[in-house]
Amino acid sequence: MHLEYFRLIDRIVDLRLDDRTIGVEAAVPQSSTIFEGHFPGRPLMPGVLLIEAMAQTSGWLIIALTRFERMPFLAAVKQAKLRTFVEPGHALSISAQLTHEGSGFAMTSAAITRAGKAICDADFTFRLMEFPNPSFRDSMRRVALDIGFPMKVLHGG
Repeated sequence: MHLEYFRLIDRIVDLRLDDRTIGVEAAVPQSSTIFEGHFPGRPLMPGVLLIEAMAQTSGWLIIALTRFERMPFLAAVKQAKLRTFVEPGHALSISAQLTHEGSGFAMTSAAITRAGKAICDADFTFRLMEFPNPSFRDSMRRVALDIGFPMKVLHGG
């Protein structure tokens, strides 16, 4: 995770377009300025950032399914449940599944686990839009390569 850059997933480990699922890994950093205020003497990953990590995971699934033709923008978070605390240094597994797509929107269900135990889960709605310009799409492709996005899936490989 690069909290300061709002990039909350480290690596895509499983992307299955036929199943409409994705799995990623994220390692919470040992130190970050975020932990100085959340909370002094008891650093914890903010719940809102856990929700964002699930949204980012879902977003990469949608980008894959639309083959980089649409950019997902978060429109709604529903049924978010935070079940336990996440501390610096924790290794997280994040998964998402597309549950619905149509009329310019996509919906996903996502969850975070640590060592097989539930951390949090939520349902998301995204507005799907064309990339506003080629440089934005190129920037997203560079990030995709950095997190291990399997570009071969875009070509049926």
